[in-house]
Amino acid sequence: MINVWSVLFPFLTAFVVTTLATPFSIRLIKKWGLIDRPERPNHPGAIHTKPIPRGGGIPLFIGAAISALIFLPITPTTLAIYFAALLALIVGVIDDKFNAESKDVSPYLRLLINILCAAIVVASGVSITFITNPLGGILYFDSLTLPFISLLPITVSQIISMVWIIWVMNMLNWNKGVDGQMPGIVTISAIVIGLLSLRFPTTSGIDATLAFIVAGSALGFLIYNFHPAKIFPGYGATSLYLLLAVVSILSSAKLATAILVMGVPIIDAGFTILRRVLSGKSPFKGDYNHLYHILLKLKLTQRQIALFYWTISAILGAISLSLDSRGKAFVIIMLIALVSGALLFLHFILRIKHEKSS
Repeated sequence: MINVWSVLFPFLTAFVVTTLATPFSIRLIKKWGLIDRPERPNHPGAIHTKPIPRGGGIPLFIGAAISALIFLPITPTTLAIYFAALLALIVGVIDDKFNAESKDVSPYLRLLINILCAAIVVASGVSITFITNPLGGILYFDSLTLPFISLLPITVSQIISMVWIIWVMNMLNWNKGVDGQMPGIVTISAIVIGLLSLRFPTTSGIDATLAFIVAGSALGFLIYNFHPAKIFPGYGATSLYLLLAVVSILSSAKLATAILVMGVPIIDAGFTILRRVLSGKSPFKGDYNHLYHILLKLKLTQRQIALFYWTISAILGAISLSLDSRGKAFVIIMLIALVSGALLFLHFILRIKHEKSS
């Protein structure tokens, strides 16, 4: 059985390596010209006012990868997970370079790469085979068959797992607009999932160790990303989001906890997609209407907004550790109702202000 000390060392290693790698990465990123300039065209959602190095996925991956080489067993599964994360990093850095040159990589091409990364992970055996039914019993996905899926070389559990990985990668990418917002959320989420893994360990113990590796890497990066940020995560940070998604499904019991602790960014992302589709826009087209944009319009500072996200995630994470499956399902439903209602109200208030000012 895994104890706290056995995951503390991976956490500290990832933290120290990322902390040391980030200043070096910043210098390297500047030489490569990976600079996020606010004045560049086609830059929806930007709120910074001066050029900032972009490419934080590099030190994030370095911290997580070196810690994994030391503390995780080398198996086909771990190799596949980190190969997929490396692929996400490479494509992400290329995207960061294109953005620095005022060019745009097709969001559909990025989505295709996300699908490929998720497929590599799932093909290695990482999948959501079951979840606990809040009403009682177990829901098994690996034995579930549907008419149209039976014709494909893929199972229901593999499809659900791929959708979850892709969703987490993109949802967290959309929630990095405020300095410190993303690494704080990832740190708290990974720690909560890691603590749950210590309570309900798997036979390999990979989930708990990897969770604290992710947490340490994100926390080390937070030192340089908190306002005023010295470096932005960039799209390459999707490599770390992929690792967090993998951690949450290595044991299906952690999926509800992951949904709960990341509840606010998940609901905001879902609300954003629905809002864009209903307004006739592409769900991939950026805008200034995420929750953090609204809070900025309400005169909250970047630090206040980051602390708001961290506080909510920490509270929901603490609640999730003390609830059973039925309790988690109830809180998730309540959270969806509250956050969705708050988003509708805030959009309504801002529309009234806009109409009065015009």
